[in-house]
Amino acid sequence: MSRSSKAEFLTATKSRTVHNALELFSAHGVSGTSLQMIAEKLGVTKAAIYHQFKSKEEIVIAVTETVMGPLEEASLRAEAQPTVSKKRLSLVEALVDQAVKHRKVAGLLQRDPYIGNLFTVHDRFSHIMEMMNALLLGPNNTAEARVTAALILTSIGATVMHPMVADIDDETLRQQLWDLTGGLVRKLNKL
Repeated sequence: MSRSSKAEFLTATKSRTVHNALELFSAHGVSGTSLQMIAEKLGVTKAAIYHQFKSKEEIVIAVTETVMGPLEEASLRAEAQPTVSKKRLSLVEALVDQAVKHRKVAGLLQRDPYIGNLFTVHDRFSHIMEMMNALLLGPNNTAEARVTAALILTSIGATVMHPMVADIDDETLRQQLWDLTGGLVRKLNKL
């Protein structure tokens, strides 16, 4: 079992906690959400939360894992592709799929300072981000390539959480995002 499949094996109780914590984090931010708020939303005591998770940070990591685990697996699949171009296409397709599938988490990952910091201090998450960045950049580390890669990464997450697309069904959103980001990938491939 890969280490990224941890999230798949959460108990039903832990999964419920993670789901409810995600809703609260999305509404109030990580820093604005207390363990007491999570307990109240679940209708349990704070002690019951501590029985499942040792700290709020463990809950944040479990929420983040719901997206980062599959992105690690997607990065490994992309890395196995024979060309830089195919690596990029494989990764961006997975990024689009995950962002659409996890709209709430994508927005939270992109805008919450606590989670942004987690990406720099949590070894596994920072490794996954470095792997995705390297796959997108390939051998080209010019300013234009870095800006284009950053635009790909941020535009996907920002788009799925934008109120203008809230009523668009997942398949339409996925196709539109893929069409637009695919153009940026093609530009990156020409650099």
